Amino acid sequence: MAKRRKYYQSKARHPTNGVKMPTVKNSGYSEGGASHTRAGLRAYNPIKSSTQADVDANLSTLRNRSSDLFCNSPIGSAALNVARNNTIGAGLKVSPKIDYRTLGITAEQAKEWQRNTQREFELWAGSTSCDLYRKNNFYDMQDVIYLSYLMDGDGWAQIKYRPSLPDSPYCLRIQLFEASRVCNPYSASAYSTAPYLVEMCNPKNGNRIVNGVEINSDGAVIAYWIASRVPMDLANPSKKLEWTRVEAFGRRTGMPNVLQISHEERPEQYRGVPYLAPVIEIIKQISRYANAELIAAVIKSYFAIFFTSNTGETNDIYDVMDGAGGEKMSYDEKREILDGIDLAAGSANLLPEGIDVKAVDGSRTMSTFEPFTNALVTQVGAALNIPADVLMSRFQASYSASRGALLQAAALFKTRRTWFVRDFCQPVYEAWLAEAVAIGRVRAPGYGTDPLITKAWSKADWFGPVIGMLDPVKEVTGAALRRKYGFSSGEREAAELTGSDYDDNIDQIALENATWEKHGLSVPVADNTGKDAEGGEAKNE
Repeated sequence: MAKRRKYYQSKARHPTNGVKMPTVKNSGYSEGGASHTRAGLRAYNPIKSSTQADVDANLSTLRNRSSDLFCNSPIGSAALNVARNNTIGAGLKVSPKIDYRTLGITAEQAKEWQRNTQREFELWAGSTSCDLYRKNNFYDMQDVIYLSYLMDGDGWAQIKYRPSLPDSPYCLRIQLFEASRVCNPYSASAYSTAPYLVEMCNPKNGNRIVNGVEINSDGAVIAYWIASRVPMDLANPSKKLEWTRVEAFGRRTGMPNVLQISHEERPEQYRGVPYLAPVIEIIKQISRYANAELIAAVIKSYFAIFFTSNTGETNDIYDVMDGAGGEKMSYDEKREILDGIDLAAGSANLLPEGIDVKAVDGSRTMSTFEPFTNALVTQVGAALNIPADVLMSRFQASYSASRGALLQAAALFKTRRTWFVRDFCQPVYEAWLAEAVAIGRVRAPGYGTDPLITKAWSKADWFGPVIGMLDPVKEVTGAALRRKYGFSSGEREAAELTGSDYDDNIDQIALENATWEKHGLSVPVADNTGKDAEGGEAKNE
């Protein structure tokens, strides 16, 4: 029986009729990144687990460290400020762009509707009445919630309605709140982030609650659990901590009740990760290194000395100060003499007899500090997708290199601006438009009757801060050429180049030209896009 078992085992291992095949020692990544025998990888065995174990269980630590770096680290603060200043700036402005073909109206009618709607939206957005707390207007709220998104991984806002105010006919209000307030209700997960605490079950309907986000059996978001205060609020520890379940979408309208501004990177991920998460350690180490060098430089600026005795009798400076003839001085007299010794820069002192001074060499070279920190900052910028020149606001290379850095950063900022518009600006605008149509402030026939018609009325573009211009002549010439050959529009170029409204510019230019002509002057022309390289008229083929 033993021989038969051995025979079948041999046949199973070698299906080639007993011909022994060579032993496979490496395949694919087995001797590369997946090797368990190489010295550099033998002890390198990370584990990729679920998003709850990898992300949610570590969110509290990541948020705390990210917030500390923003408050106490120049590089951490620069990374977040550069990202929000170039993405949000003074606030993203709406430019309604309705689908007039679908709506069956003319382009002129659409243009008039868009201008009227933009003015009406500005009535609500430009006032603090849009804020539930009545502290910020809509554009300032964008800045606040975007910084919260960068620092905490996700920003949160709730859409509410309150009675209209004298300065605003609208009831729509936006409430911003901290990301840590969205957490599992009545559980230790509000105070701890252990892996076994990030998920619980809603006993009333059996839904899972993952870090404050309630999902159904399909994994779809159903509701959010919002605490009455920050769980670890040290300023109000006695305030009762309660949770409110807020449904994610309205039952009748299907519009969102809660807005989560985040960018998930993995499937089944319901909470965002702080922007600085990949570079927390390296930024902290750079800060420690910079602080150590700063302290060393401060110490070096002082003249560190030691008092020594020439008598060799004692190391106590107060004993050495006694006279050689046996005269004794009181302690206060000795203390008064020492207190009179000035170690300030350029000072000269007469020391008591028998006391000498030894200086300590505090020389220290910092020749490697700047190149080393610059190399680390470059790595930080690469991880955050922000070139080091833009991250540190330091442009010391050529025009082409600096322009390339700005364009690379602009691509990131435009992408994140698009995400932010989808998560916050556009949903708020659609909630406002629905109310404006309902109360008759804006006319939109067919709005709410068909999703296609509603979408056609709700379409809009959003414009934010412009890219910095290193060479205004080249930038404007490029914009003029794009518009001239139909690659862009004057409206888009005006918004992206100067952050202004194209129609307002044309109206103002018409008034200014009329002023020139009224006084018998020729209107100045500064368009050279039709010139060749030598300044002459370009020849048409």
